[in-house]
Amino acid sequence: MTAAAGFQGRSLRGRSVLVTGGTRGIGRVIAEAFLVAGAEVAVGGRTPPETPPSADGRTARFLTADVREPDQAAGLVEAAAEPLGRLDVLVNNAGGAPSAEAAEVSPRFVAKVVGLNLLAPFHTAQPANRIMRGQPEGGWIVNIGSVAAHDPQPGTAAYTAAKAGLLGLTRALALEWAPKVRVNHVTAGPVRTGAADEVFGPGGADAVDRVVPMRRMAEPADIARACLLLASDPYITGADLAVHGGGEIPARYLVLPD
Repeated sequence: MTAAAGFQGRSLRGRSVLVTGGTRGIGRVIAEAFLVAGAEVAVGGRTPPETPPSADGRTARFLTADVREPDQAAGLVEAAAEPLGRLDVLVNNAGGAPSAEAAEVSPRFVAKVVGLNLLAPFHTAQPANRIMRGQPEGGWIVNIGSVAAHDPQPGTAAYTAAKAGLLGLTRALALEWAPKVRVNHVTAGPVRTGAADEVFGPGGADAVDRVVPMRRMAEPADIARACLLLASDPYITGADLAVHGGGEIPARYLVLPD
């Protein structure tokens, strides 16, 4: 499934969009989807990519920032808004964490995981809100979350806590910042990216496919389409949109014969 699939009918021409963690994986495809929709797109990251996201002959701007640092996060938002003098959409995609046993992790590890997955979205949302509420149409913030917030897995304690916090943050900001700024959340299930084999081990991604009711993991484009919806609807705010193919088939059904 290509980044452009299903995006051509939605026009965001003239809109300014920032995607954090937008140089690879899910974030890259999200950025490409907004380019296809006609938006001016900036992507943030700590290191420049070999090639920035591009689609339909258009290319996203890369801006260097570590969004865990409040000053850098604010500077990133301001730089993204500069070309058009506005910021219409912020997608907080930067996140993730390696698997680690809660009994053994260091305080520094926990702080870094929470910093990236919970505090960084707050650091970017605050300056984005200040810009958006001065615009006639306001703006949209989309936070990319995880099924871990609803269904913890072994080895993800810090990540699970941070993602649960991100869902709570989304609802709180939606309450405080309406009606000008809509804040929504995507609960992403396992996503088939280039790193899937590293995460699940050789053949593990295929095993995950078998426990998803839709019989496949999500593709990055599935997440991108959800972002386009939540970043354009004038009324939806405080929503948690599950993009996980129906969740996970209960184990008791997996042991039954077909």
